[in-house]
Amino acid sequence: MAPAKPATIGVLTEPFLYEWHVRAIERLRAELDVEIPLVVWNARNTEYEAESWNTKNRIEMDDVVQFFDVFRQQKAWALVLAERTVGRILGDKRTLWHRHSLENVECLADAEHVRCNPEKDDGWIEFPDDVVARIAERCDAVILFGFGLVRGELLNAPEYGVLNVHPADIRKYRGLGPETVFYDGRERAGATVQRLSETVDGGEIIAFDEIDVGDCYTLWDLWEAIVTLQVRLLTEGVANLRDPAFEPTTVPEAQLGEFYYRSHRHSLDFAGRTLMKNLSGRVRRQLYAGPTASLRR
Repeated sequence: MAPAKPATIGVLTEPFLYEWHVRAIERLRAELDVEIPLVVWNARNTEYEAESWNTKNRIEMDDVVQFFDVFRQQKAWALVLAERTVGRILGDKRTLWHRHSLENVECLADAEHVRCNPEKDDGWIEFPDDVVARIAERCDAVILFGFGLVRGELLNAPEYGVLNVHPADIRKYRGLGPETVFYDGRERAGATVQRLSETVDGGEIIAFDEIDVGDCYTLWDLWEAIVTLQVRLLTEGVANLRDPAFEPTTVPEAQLGEFYYRSHRHSLDFAGRTLMKNLSGRVRRQLYAGPTASLRR
């Protein structure tokens, strides 16, 4: 008997994966026995840290120089990122965000790794024809863990489409997810597994769930909770596609949530409020959750 489809799933990614990506792939393989025949990685991304990022334990001169580079790009949001860095150095490790070079990811060791230099136009990414053909030939579906906004023939190349895990309910928040949820002080947050269309953060919903985030003291706590949910939801989404009775949810464009560009967080109001909530949250966690609470994460 042929395995249930989608049985072969490709991965589209940067030259590294986060730990939560790795766990999501491992869970998918363990619970649904899918094969990962192809990994397509973004050769445009040449400036990144992988394993060395995981073990940083002090601030060096390079970090100071990098801060000013980031400040030029991210404006006031650089202060929020600096707070995260200081937290990591003080023990707030956030292991789900540890980075792994592709060659060090064991669950992808048997896959073919393909270097891809896609075309970029006005923020959108389009894949070369030869890469699209290879994906269509070898994969029933692909998971998007990098590259950014994709469009073109890729979206229809695999039989079951391009799957993306968005860290919010697309009917409430598109673009920035957890940042806006945290800024707005929401008590609950969701995540969406979607089959992409050329509508930004649109497409069909193949899995969705939401969780209580009222006990998340910082934005980083909230992100941790959401990616933990995403690890589970990816497997549920693929399982739903295997169910002949399952019907994806199509969200009309008029019912999609407001779109928040990344530049939205550059404002002094947005970044300043987030920074103050993070700092006060760390104090409250020390007072109410115990002095080792941040170290356990």
